[in-house]
Amino acid sequence: MTNGHPRNGAPGAGAGAHRTWPDLASIELFLLVVEEGSIGRAAARAGLTQASAGRRLDTLERELGVPLLLRTTGGSRPTPQGRTVADWSQAVLDAARDLTGGVAALRRDRRATLRLAASMTVAEYLVPGWLARLRERAPEVAVALEVLNSEEVAQRVRDGDADLGFVESLDAPHGLDRRLVRRDRLVAVVAPGHPWAARSRPLPARTLAGTALVTRERGSGTRTTLEQALRSALGADPEPPALELPSNAAVKVAVQSGAAPAVLSELAVAAELADGRLREVPVGGVDLHRPLRAVRRPHTRPVPPADLLVEISAEGE
Repeated sequence: MTNGHPRNGAPGAGAGAHRTWPDLASIELFLLVVEEGSIGRAAARAGLTQASAGRRLDTLERELGVPLLLRTTGGSRPTPQGRTVADWSQAVLDAARDLTGGVAALRRDRRATLRLAASMTVAEYLVPGWLARLRERAPEVAVALEVLNSEEVAQRVRDGDADLGFVESLDAPHGLDRRLVRRDRLVAVVAPGHPWAARSRPLPARTLAGTALVTRERGSGTRTTLEQALRSALGADPEPPALELPSNAAVKVAVQSGAAPAVLSELAVAAELADGRLREVPVGGVDLHRPLRAVRRPHTRPVPPADLLVEISAEGE
């Protein structure tokens, strides 16, 4: 101190050094109570006893100086002040996750690592070419690729477990920033000996919807796109599948063996159509085009390799 003032011309700097900040784990617990409507259920999700959770919430209320919860025998709900604090708290937790994620990135290998999640069709038929061009432009970037269905890709990105995702569905995943990178078309395919292979006219959409198909698993972008397109065109759900299989390759083998027709991306069946192992069946009365999108969490720190890969993926669209 000099002449009664803090050094370096920073009035009040000493007061900030002793400030007590709310515990982030307690804030997260409070948000769980708001979501569950019960301290007991929130405690179970957080791996705490109800008594321990109650003490943490009491401490949080004392630290903030406002009542957060109305506790009743039927459960707990936020006070008016608590609702406002809950809104603010979500932004605080998002910022904290970004901070910890950024620090974790600094601890990793000096080479930039891009955590990428892609849906099956995109990963099999598009991502390899995109990554080859990425390597040409940014050879220092390492890529950790996870191949999932579209629903799982979106969840990885929401959870912060992937920096960038690519999905294949008519509806954009909620809660994520997205960019159209290219368009795709689904095609109906059959074995060469199937009766549909000899059709001279397009197959009616209603016939396709009423046929048990070989499909991908529930949650895949290909299956979801087909179901949504048929519902939109016909106002009815399609027939339950004859077989559900976890990959495009498995679906194609089943179709070639005569199990049933299928609807897959034209990217996935291009080679089989070219050499005659499968036959395309034109379908009328339904639009089977779909967007392929890059998705990212909103308001997160920039990840330059992800930005570059998005630009590469959209080239030529």
